[in-house]
Amino acid sequence: MHVVVLVKYVPEPQGTPTLGEDFLLVREGVDGSLDPGDEFAVEAALRLVEAHGGEVTLVSMGPEVATGALRKGFSMGAGGGVLVTDPALRGADALATARVLAAAVGRSPFDLVLAGVESTDGSTGTLPMTVAELLGVPSATFARKVDVEDGALRVERQTEAGYDVVTSPLPALVTVTGSAAEPQAGDDAAAKIAELLAEAKAI
Repeated sequence: MHVVVLVKYVPEPQGTPTLGEDFLLVREGVDGSLDPGDEFAVEAALRLVEAHGGEVTLVSMGPEVATGALRKGFSMGAGGGVLVTDPALRGADALATARVLAAAVGRSPFDLVLAGVESTDGSTGTLPMTVAELLGVPSATFARKVDVEDGALRVERQTEAGYDVVTSPLPALVTVTGSAAEPQAGDDAAAKIAELLAEAKAI
């Protein structure tokens, strides 16, 4: 099973992001890290491949400093990463970002795409579903549990009253909540980071 996780490098995730003179978010020269919501998606992906076999690939778009998001994902156990970086993409809106990410994901066969519900810096909550539409795959949102049974996706979708069970054929895309999986770093994280960053592909 090949699970792709959409990850994002966000500036000052625990503080207040800063806008530059061009009214765009300042992403370089400030503290930043993998979006906290994406950590749950990475961990959910790792648990899926642990149970069913396969690999986890991270896909991100941003400036070169966004390798920090990949570095965090590698420390958790992800096996590969793709960073799409180009000065022309600076200030891209959600639709343009979705098009870039969908093109990157679609370059290789995949079974499942996971993502956080929304980013802490943009909070649109629309990008993952747009990626699913561009890829032509079904999507499920607000998953508190993700599994694969008999070759099909099974999701427990969180609701105000509890949860609904949603099933779907694969490939598919799912957004996961903080209840999906508690992130944890592997014991040999430091060694993996240097090795995988060297292998991460920049497009």
